[in-house]
Amino acid sequence: MEKSFATAVNCIDGRVQKPVIEFVTKQFTVDYVDMITEPGPDKLLSENRELDVIELVKKRALISVEKHGSKVIIIAGHHDCAANPAGEKEHRRQIGEAVQRIKEWQLGADVYGVWVDESWSVFLL
Repeated sequence: MEKSFATAVNCIDGRVQKPVIEFVTKQFTVDYVDMITEPGPDKLLSENRELDVIELVKKRALISVEKHGSKVIIIAGHHDCAANPAGEKEHRRQIGEAVQRIKEWQLGADVYGVWVDESWSVFLL
């Protein structure tokens, strides 16, 4: 039986890897989560300034969709982010903008945002 995949655009912060993987595998009933990591990816994608880095994220997401059949892409933001020390309200705004940016790539996958709070609980936005 073929295994199913989702893709997560997540922060490099090791504290958020496991909670995001566990949430995505359960919420979207997938076997594996391809992880694309960048410092503060919600800010990166919402600001749309570092176009070379954004293009690398897009290429990696495309590999996950095309080669692993990923049908879901998640963009995560989290509490206590060193690269993006904004408050929760600002993170949630950035996550929403990042979701829209990824949708514009038209990769053929559903796109969702998640917030990881101070207790490392993950919430679908």
